[in-house]
Amino acid sequence: MTLARDTTAAARRVQVEALRGLDGPTRLLMACAMSDESREVTLSGIRHRHPGWNEAAIHRELLRLMLGRELSTAVLDRAPVHR
Repeated sequence: MTLARDTTAAARRVQVEALRGLDGPTRLLMACAMSDESREVTLSGIRHRHPGWNEAAIHRELLRLMLGRELSTAVLDRAPVHR
């Protein structure tokens, strides 16, 4: 694991030991929360870069960033259109 520049080796050891001490459900909840927060930061960035886009366009861009152009296009081409 790469050591962050703002974290000492001793602090990193404490962090790793604390994470190892967590039970599975708690670790899963933390991972889900980090994923949700990452998605929200990404959506915020897309909205900032494209203020005129509607929510559908914003979420299409999120899919493109997450899945890549080829897979996101395949997914979106199969998705039903909601009006």
